[in-house]
Amino acid sequence: MLLCKMSNSQLCNMRDELLQQLDAYKKMSLSLNMTRGKPCKEQLDLTTELFKNVDIYTDSTDEYGVDCRNYGELYGIRGLRKLLAPLVCATEERVIAGGSSSLNMMFDVMMKLVVFGADDKNPPWGTGKQVKFLCPSPGYDRHFAITELLGFDLIKVDMTDNGPDMDQVEDLVRDDPSVKGMWFMPVYSNPTGSICSDDNLRRIAWMKTAAPDFRIFCDNAYPVHFLEKYDKMNVNILDECKKAGNEDRVFVFSSTSKISYPGSGVALMASSENNIRSYAKMLSKQTIGPNKMIQLLHLRAFKSFDDILVHMEHQAEILRPKFKAVIEILEKELGSLGIAEWTNPRGGYFISFDTMEGCAKKTVELAKSVGVEFTNAGATFPYGKDEKDRNIRIAPTLPPVKDLKMAIEVLCTCVKLASIEKILEGQRVSNAV
Repeated sequence: MLLCKMSNSQLCNMRDELLQQLDAYKKMSLSLNMTRGKPCKEQLDLTTELFKNVDIYTDSTDEYGVDCRNYGELYGIRGLRKLLAPLVCATEERVIAGGSSSLNMMFDVMMKLVVFGADDKNPPWGTGKQVKFLCPSPGYDRHFAITELLGFDLIKVDMTDNGPDMDQVEDLVRDDPSVKGMWFMPVYSNPTGSICSDDNLRRIAWMKTAAPDFRIFCDNAYPVHFLEKYDKMNVNILDECKKAGNEDRVFVFSSTSKISYPGSGVALMASSENNIRSYAKMLSKQTIGPNKMIQLLHLRAFKSFDDILVHMEHQAEILRPKFKAVIEILEKELGSLGIAEWTNPRGGYFISFDTMEGCAKKTVELAKSVGVEFTNAGATFPYGKDEKDRNIRIAPTLPPVKDLKMAIEVLCTCVKLASIEKILEGQRVSNAV
C-alpha cells in the first residue's frame, strides 16, 4: 500500500514499530561504513594473485629497450600506453600514462587552463565566479570539489538515463562565453550508472559553444566495470570531436584504480595532439617521468586488453551478488510504498537512491545514529546542495554481503521513518491552515 494513502492511525502505528526497530539497531552497536566505492578484499586479492608471479626485477627493460628503473619516458612506457589506450578512446600516441591518480591529472589540467590558458589564442581562465562550469547531477563529488576550490560558478545540469540533459547543456553553452567546461562520465556514471547515448555523445562533440576554449573533462573511470557484459561505446568522443572540428575540446581520463590496486595503479589521459603536447610541456617541469616499474608490472600482468576483460569478469562475479542483494532488499521493503526510487545499473560502483522530497538528510542522519554511515546527502550535487533533498549514493562494493544487507535494511527502516514523519508533518500543517 502506498504510504501516502495510509490513514493517520496507520502511519502512527507504523512509525512506532519503526522506532522500536531503530532502537534494536542501536543495541547492536553497528559500525558499517558505506561512504566510499572501494574495491573489497576479494577484488584486491584477484590482482595480488595476478601480480605475484610477475617478475619485473630480473629484467626491468621493456620491449622497446627502456630500462624502467631509470629516469625518462615522460609519457609513460609505450607498451603500457598501447595496452590501456582503449580505456581513454585513443591510440598510444595520444595517451599519457602517469601515476596512480587520474584525479591528480584532472587537477593538473585544470590548473594549466587557469594559469596558462587553453592555447596561445585564449587567455588564462583565472579563478572565481567569472568562470562557469557545468556539473551533471547527481554526479561525482570529487569532480565538483576541484572546480569549487577554484571558485568557479558551478551550474547544475540534470542527469538522464542517457547522460547529461543535452537540451540544458546546449542552451547554457550557446551564448555565454563564461561557460568554460563540463564534467562528464560516459559509462556507468557515478552515482547513477547512466550510460551516455551515442546521440548525446555526438551532441557533446558537435554543439556550438560561445567560449572558443570550452573544454570537456571526460572521466572514463568505469569503462570495463560491467556487472553482466562489457558495454563498449559505439562512438569515440575524441574522434567525434575531431570530425566536428573541435578536436581540442575534450580531455579523457581513466585509470586502473578499480582494475588493479586503487593506491598503486596507473592513471591515463588522452586528448588532441595539441593538448597533449601542451600538457606535456608543463608536465616536463613537474617530473622527469612516472613510476615505470609499476607500469611494467601492469604491462606484464595484463598482456592484452582481452586479459583485462577476463580479469573484470572475475571482479563482476564478486560484485554481482552484492548489487543483487541491495536491489532485492529495496524492492521487498520499499517497492510498494511509493516513497523511493533507485537505479539498477549495468556496471560501475554505485546505486543512486532517491527518497521522497525533503527526506534524504533525515534518512542519512537516522542511519548514522545507529552506526551505519552513508555519503552525506547532497554530496552528489554542486556545493553539496541537493535542492530537493532526495539523493543518497549507495556504495555496495566494499562490505561483505552480510554487512551490506544489514546496512540496506537499516537504510530502508530509516527512509520509511523519515517519510512517515514528513507526511505527518504535512498533515499537521494542512490541518493548521
